[in-house]
Parts: sequence; C-alpha cells; structure tokens
Amino acid sequence: MTLPLELLWMLLLLAVIVVSFIILKRPIYESMLTGFLILAVVMGQTKAIPALLLKPSTNTLFYAIVAFLTLAFVFGETQVVNTIIEFMMSLVGRFKGGAGYVALTSSTFMSALSGTGPGNVAATGVFTIPAMIKTGFSPELAATTEMSASSLGPMIPPSGTILLAFGVLDAALPGTFNLSTFWLVVWGIGLWFILQRALLLFVLCRVEKVEAIPTEEIPSFRKTVREGWKALLVPVIIFLPLLLDFLLKDTFFTARIGAEGAGALSSSVIQFTPGVAALYTLWISRDKIEGGLRLPVIVNLFKKGVKSVVPVAATIYFAYCISELFGQAHVGQTLEHTIASLNLSGWQVAVFIPLFTMFLGMFLPGSSQIAIFGVGIVGALMAVGVPPLLAAGILPAITGGLEGMTPPLALCMYTAMGISGSGMKETSRLALIWVFAHLVTAVLILLNIIPVPFL
Repeated sequence: MTLPLELLWMLLLLAVIVVSFIILKRPIYESMLTGFLILAVVMGQTKAIPALLLKPSTNTLFYAIVAFLTLAFVFGETQVVNTIIEFMMSLVGRFKGGAGYVALTSSTFMSALSGTGPGNVAATGVFTIPAMIKTGFSPELAATTEMSASSLGPMIPPSGTILLAFGVLDAALPGTFNLSTFWLVVWGIGLWFILQRALLLFVLCRVEKVEAIPTEEIPSFRKTVREGWKALLVPVIIFLPLLLDFLLKDTFFTARIGAEGAGALSSSVIQFTPGVAALYTLWISRDKIEGGLRLPVIVNLFKKGVKSVVPVAATIYFAYCISELFGQAHVGQTLEHTIASLNLSGWQVAVFIPLFTMFLGMFLPGSSQIAIFGVGIVGALMAVGVPPLLAAGILPAITGGLEGMTPPLALCMYTAMGISGSGMKETSRLALIWVFAHLVTAVLILLNIIPVPFL
C-alpha cells in the first residue's frame, strides 16, 4: 500500500526536527522553524510562507502564553511566589507529592473553564510548578505533572471542544442525542483520565522518592496568611476574571454587549490579566526590589527575562505556523479516506485510532483534528460496534487531550518547561510516559474493559 503524500509530509517534518534538534543539537525553536520552511517548500507553499509566519501573530492565546511566561519570571524575581508556595506547603506538605495533587486538581478545574491546555499551564503553572519543585519534585516531573493536568481541560465539560465533538455526533446521527446526555458521558470518560493521572503521579512520586516535608519545616498556615495576605491575592487577581468571564459570558455580557463584544472581552481578559497581576506583584514587592520601581530598574529586570521567555515563545510560535501550514494545505481529507480503506477489526480500530490521533497531535491542534477527521473517526468506531456516544465522547480525549503532551509540537510541555527550567531530553522522556498511560486508558475505554458511567 502506497503511503499518502500527506503522511509523507508529516514524516518529513518529524525527520527534519529530529535531525536538527537531536543530531545537530540546534535549539528546538530553530529546529521547528527549519522544519516549517523545508516543509513549506516541499508542499509548494513557498509564496505563502510570509503569510503563514504572520498568522500566529493574530492568535490571542499566543500572546496570553507569553504574558503568563513573563509573569512567571516576575514572580521568580520578586519572590512573591514563595509566599504562595509556603501557603500550599502548609496545606499539603505533610503528604508525599501533595503539591502534585494540588496541581492536578486546580489545573484540571481551571483548564476545563478555559478549554486550553497551554494557556492553563502558563496561568496555573506559575504557582504549582515552583511549589512542586520546592517539595522535592524534579523540574521535569513538576513540568510534566502540570502538563498532564492542564491537558485534561479540552476533554472535560464545559470546554468548547466538547461542543465541537457533539457537533460531529449530531452530524452523524441528527437529532438522536441531546447535549446534556453527551456531557454526562464525556464527564464519565474524563473521570477515568483524572484517576489515571492521579495513579501515575502516585507511582512517579515513589520512583523519584518524593517525600513529605518534615513537620518542623512545614510553614504555619496562620502565620503564612497573616504575613503574606497581599501575595495570596495574586491567584485571585488571575483566576477571578477568568471565572467571572466563564460564568457570566452568556447570561450577562452577551446580553449587554452582544456575542462579538463578549468574545472580544474574553480575549481581553486572558491577555490583560497577567499584565495586571505582574503590576500588582511589582507594587507589593517594591520595598524588596533593589533600586525600587524606578524605570531603569524595571527595564533591566525585563531584559534579564528575555533569555528565559523568548526561546519558549519562539518554539510555540513556530508550532502554530506548522499547524497553520497543514490546515491550509487540507492535509486531513486524504488521511481520513486512508483510515476508512484499512478495513480494521474492532480491537485494531480501538488501538489504531488513539495512536493515529496521537501522531496528528504532533502537528495539529485537537480542535482542528475534530473538525477535519471527527466524522471519519466516529464513523470508523461506530462501524466496529463502538456506541455512538462513546465514539464521539472520547474524541476530545484522544485529540485535545494528547496534542499538548506529544513531542515535537507539545505546547503544554514547552510552556511548562519554560516555567520549571527542565531540560528538553529529560522532560520529553517523562512526557512520553504520561502519553503512553493516556493512550492505554483510551484503548481500554474503547474496548469497554473500563466501563463508562452514564453510557
């Protein structure tokens, strides 16, 4: 069987990045740019390169990620995050790996509201990752724990990805199922993935010998709150606007400023929130910054952060360029027909589909995968006896839930690395363990070995 041209393009991109990054040892952002340029030429999209390079600059989420990475740097320089870490340690320090479970819980909740894995890593990781490292996690385990927790967001209601998956189901079987039933099934699927992450975190904490903090070193809860209440307002400044935007968008803002205005407000909230938090952090730390808040001091502070923020931002930027290239080249249609032509048995489809979407996640966002391949994937699963609700309900888990974790275009992983300072090799190796566990869970669900509640 001849491989479709679109699949060969993907393999070429992967080969270029591997050669550039692993063999030639070039920076990952340079390797991504090289892969994008070579692929654009091979695909006959040379004239479109300038437009494709400019396209991510119109992406709200990209700016939000950069802003939150900058906020993470400000936290580190002002030591405000230390107060937040001490507060978390006072709550969970007596448990082995306690900070990791805080990350899993908080990031799952917040990413479900935002529906974006990378953006949530940037928003919550500035608190959870330093807390995990402080309590004995290696930088790569802290980064991948946050990465895996935030990757749950696109696959748990009320994420917008769920609505996209329901649209696929309704297109396949018009009017057969209602949205509330579908949401319950998706929640049932999501609970298994939350449990999978908790169990894997438990194992990895034992492997890395993450211990509980000695009782005498656990900060006093009352003292931390009394002395650091100003710093403890920072998470409120970050999360409250996002929560209000989610809760009031349809009932309050849309009714007053229209759907377009409410959408613009949502984009503004996620972009301006880290800036406001950074200004507040600098203000409450003014007496502890050498030289105060004078302009030359602030300029030098941010100049220092360029080396840590820009490489991660560039990597994410070129990842978006590659996704845009595949989207404009209509890569999906041929690959969809290829799946249908394989004539796989039930268990083969249950194994092949998650592996296929994992592969696509190296190049395409989860929402794009659902839009391009969703009908074909659901049809292939239904053809071998998978219930329609399950076939559509697992779409967000095997697309959006994987794309942020799977190298080389693992946006959640890169964002977490930018905060933790972990190495690319160590983090990628550990990320693949999380990906493998996710894949096994997906296959077991599709094979009905793990029963799904509400189905």
